[in-house]
Amino acid sequence: MDLNKKYAAHQKALIFSKRADSDADRRDHLAEAEGIAKEIGTFQLGLGAAAACAWCALHLTAT
Repeated sequence: MDLNKKYAAHQKALIFSKRADSDADRRDHLAEAEGIAKEIGTFQLGLGAAAACAWCALHLTAT
């Protein structure tokens, strides 16, 4: 997994959620960001990385 690409995609999804024209679009972007955060957390957890806990918890506060 290319973490830099995942981090960038996560940030873009959050930025797009702030710029969304509708609540539905905002929710879609936040759901995308949440999914990416889960992927990052799962990957890091598999590596035993300390940062994994933050990414796993991040999706709980995304809404």
